[in-house]
Amino acid sequence: MSGTGPVEPADPTRATPADDPTGTNSPRAEPNHDIIGTDSPRLSDRWHALPPRRRGGALAAGAVILAAAAALLFPRPPAAAPPDQPPPPRPSAVTDVRYLGVAGTPDAEPTGDFLFEVTVRHGPPVTVETITAAHAGLHTRTTPDAPFTVRSGTTQRLTVHLSVSHCTGLPLDPELPFLDVTLRNTDAIQQHSFIFGDPYSRDLSELLHTACDDT
Repeated sequence: MSGTGPVEPADPTRATPADDPTGTNSPRAEPNHDIIGTDSPRLSDRWHALPPRRRGGALAAGAVILAAAAALLFPRPPAAAPPDQPPPPRPSAVTDVRYLGVAGTPDAEPTGDFLFEVTVRHGPPVTVETITAAHAGLHTRTTPDAPFTVRSGTTQRLTVHLSVSHCTGLPLDPELPFLDVTLRNTDAIQQHSFIFGDPYSRDLSELLHTACDDT
């Protein structure tokens, strides 16, 4: 066997690090590692890094959001309905009629003038619609003329002119004389009988005896 060069070894030559630029075949090559996460700044660090004005704005916005959420989750209870107003009092329950005495007795005719006071203690104004005597033989007229209105907390002076039209059936000595008065306010219209005591009974008896003794 003849040749011009040295004899080559039968086993292939093992690659060296210089032959493998990547170094993957090198026994000293370090394995690659995948990056799973990074050490990013914490939320508190980011918050403290914000300017004070931006932090104040963020806090205000957060408070608004929390308030809105609370209003949605916990709505306010409905406002309580105002209590019902009581109805106005009946006119007869707040009106007083008091006898004051005789104003005068004309000599020409069987007529007597009797003084009264009408007082409305409270509530809406009361209108005195009519005033009539209890007996058919007596004609009634008033000054001021009815109807007239008395305001709450005030007193109206009243003169009742009684004229004897006929004596038939008239009790000359009435024990419990009264006047029928029709009263009206915003709640009701009532006819109420006001009974007066001994002074009115004596004065009325005198008028009746003057007018009817001769008959």
